[in-house]
Amino acid sequence: MRVLGINAVFHDPAAALVVDGEVVAAAEEERFSRRKHGKRPVPFSAWEQPELSARWCLERAGLTAADLDAVAYSYDPALVDAEYAPWEELRTTYARKAPQFLATSLPGLDPEIVRFVPHHVAHAASAGLAAPFGGNCAVLVADGRGECGSHLAGRYVDQELTTFASQRLPHSLGLMYEDLTEHLGFLRSSDEYKVMALASHAKPVHLDLMREHVVVHDGGFEIRPLDWNTLAKQRAKDEDLTREHAELAASVQVRLEEVLLELVRWLHDRTGETRLTMAGGVALNCVANTRIFAEGPFDEVWVQPAAGDSGTALGAALAASTDTVLPMPGADLGRGFSDEEIEAALRTAAVPYKRSDDVALEVAEALAANKIVAWFQGRSEYGPRALGRRSLFANPCFAENLTRLNDVKGREQFRPVAPMVLADRASEVFTRGPIPSPYMLFVHDVRPEWTDRIPAVVHVDGTARAQTVAGDPLLEGMLREFEARSGVPVVVNTSLNTAGRPMVDTPRDALECFGSSPIDLLAIGSFVVRR
Repeated sequence: MRVLGINAVFHDPAAALVVDGEVVAAAEEERFSRRKHGKRPVPFSAWEQPELSARWCLERAGLTAADLDAVAYSYDPALVDAEYAPWEELRTTYARKAPQFLATSLPGLDPEIVRFVPHHVAHAASAGLAAPFGGNCAVLVADGRGECGSHLAGRYVDQELTTFASQRLPHSLGLMYEDLTEHLGFLRSSDEYKVMALASHAKPVHLDLMREHVVVHDGGFEIRPLDWNTLAKQRAKDEDLTREHAELAASVQVRLEEVLLELVRWLHDRTGETRLTMAGGVALNCVANTRIFAEGPFDEVWVQPAAGDSGTALGAALAASTDTVLPMPGADLGRGFSDEEIEAALRTAAVPYKRSDDVALEVAEALAANKIVAWFQGRSEYGPRALGRRSLFANPCFAENLTRLNDVKGREQFRPVAPMVLADRASEVFTRGPIPSPYMLFVHDVRPEWTDRIPAVVHVDGTARAQTVAGDPLLEGMLREFEARSGVPVVVNTSLNTAGRPMVDTPRDALECFGSSPIDLLAIGSFVVRR
């Protein structure tokens, strides 16, 4: 069965293709349109479809729209309760018309094969059906909102989902965090990760109040009204952050962690499962994920790498497939380019380059010399994390490289950068979080004897959002060559982009980023470009 999954209603529009139960391709529209998050999550934009990523998914498989057996759209307008939100009727109307919009975007598509998959069911499937261990598992979804809810707790048995609890709007952990993001002067539905980083810079002094504000009961929760201004003045985006802002962020962050732990424990009691899968935008909160892993009752915790709304494209396709579905093979599900295509782009750009006999070695030598390296290899990542396909690397041994990278990317200086580490060496350096951790979705404590050796990747609270590497000969070779020169099996890994722009996806994108930023070396395919 050939199923194209579509996410289009809110933000992070994306497409994914599942053929005979196997994930063939998945990509976010922003990587094609070069518009961060694809679009803003307003009702007026709900008509837009991820036509560029959808066309590419079909091309990747050698299919046309007429070859599809089904299109799974990750939103069911029949479930919408529009009473609480202005303009919801417009969004719902656009969603109902999605089959016609898609048929216009993808010539040859029969609108009759479009199926509506409830938003949180799509999230759940992206986790429970895509997880690497297969088989039965518990599943927890938490995000801003779907059609009428913000949370789902359930269990997969033989690819069938049973839902035990859900939370109706307007109560929403994700929307609460979005409101806080906006109050702190950041862009909602975009910059929530900045709030998580800011929270580490203060104590949760308002935690008792937050416990009164957010109350858990019977697998769900209630969020009671609270004026953030009584705790910290609303910040304009260009104003300085204050200690009060950080304390508010810390208080909300810790209460979020506590609530998720309570929900996880309830779900474990209900299901008796030993394995938990998670999705929804809240599941991108890697600090909370680590508490769930370290303090929760489940033996294994797996989080969908594209846990936000882009992942519902994959989840919808998996949920609609009648085949036995296979675990997703990894996050590298996007576009890739041959050396011939890359060299053609280099020639068009008229930049000096050379074909390298050993890219991994040249990059390791540059990093050991404290250079910043842009790394463009293989198929691009599905989801928000750079995982060694479209990455910026640096030497972790120099504390100033955190400031240096944040300057290169145009980011706030309170934000950390992440370490990439050889999986067989990770437990020597990091603890508490799960190892292996290939998708950078948990934080780990840095062992005390390593904090002074890799200061660039140690956050103010002594943690690091580590990515472990195994099964990738090129990355492993680079890490081992770097360790041979530096004595550490870790490099800094952050996304290859600048603030407000999507991660690069094509050779042209990579060259534009390299040309406009103080990056010393670009390793692209078998080629090296030096500043």
